[in-house]
Amino acid sequence: MTTDNTLTHKRIRLRIPKEYHQEPVISRLVSDYGLTVNISAAILGSNAIGDGWFDLDLQGTAAQIDSALHYLNDLGLEIWDESKTGIW
Repeated sequence: MTTDNTLTHKRIRLRIPKEYHQEPVISRLVSDYGLTVNISAAILGSNAIGDGWFDLDLQGTAAQIDSALHYLNDLGLEIWDESKTGIW
């Protein structure tokens, strides 16, 4: 069995609802899935009343990125994939 360790990038937009503001969602992408995450844009109110929106550039292997996207999807977060139209 061969493992493809080629690094790749994926740009996504992620909506994090206010009930997840105290959860380390983005941090887990790094610690649990081994990704490098660059936040290229973000909107989060100073009082954190509403949802947060994050434009993320994910770097890792295809398998790492896929696992991380499944994690985000399992949380019920809205994910927009820039390489596709619509929600992931």
